[in-house]
Amino acid sequence: MRRHTLFAAALMSAALVFMPPSGQAQSPEDLNDLEIAHVAYSAGALDIRYAHLALAISENPKIREFAALMLRDHGAVNDAAVALITRLNVTPKDNEVSQSLVAQAAGIRSRLRAAEGAEFDRIYAENELSYHQFVNGALAGIFIPNAQNAELKALLEDALATFKAHEHHAEAMVEAVSMAGE
Repeated sequence: MRRHTLFAAALMSAALVFMPPSGQAQSPEDLNDLEIAHVAYSAGALDIRYAHLALAISENPKIREFAALMLRDHGAVNDAAVALITRLNVTPKDNEVSQSLVAQAAGIRSRLRAAEGAEFDRIYAENELSYHQFVNGALAGIFIPNAQNAELKALLEDALATFKAHEHHAEAMVEAVSMAGE
């Protein structure tokens, strides 16, 4: 039950990033391609930072395996994004959505750094599940439909396929650490 409460709280706080009060913040639906690229790259970089923490703190083989997968896959997507922006000779544009993700991630990293053992593993696993659900929803529901550049759209679609697999893997990881804690 506690897992579902934490999960719901994480989703609610993530949803606030994408549903700001009218007139007070930038809406994700209004982002242009350069802003979408910045958000996507930032989201990948944040998950890479979570993975580095997991590898530094966790001794759980499943957590460490997942973290290594995040480093590999999110690194590859971000490398492809850098190659695309270099080829197109454009610069991604920072925006309120990216800034909100970064600010939120600082709090999550603080929670992770303060935890250890099974508690760390639980927090990391639950965060990875909610984070991938959030990112996948944003990609499928907002960024891919709104991207104007065909190459950016294709990159986001490829990333979404990979991140959906991560979401399923994270579900199994949450289940495994929950069962280990009982």
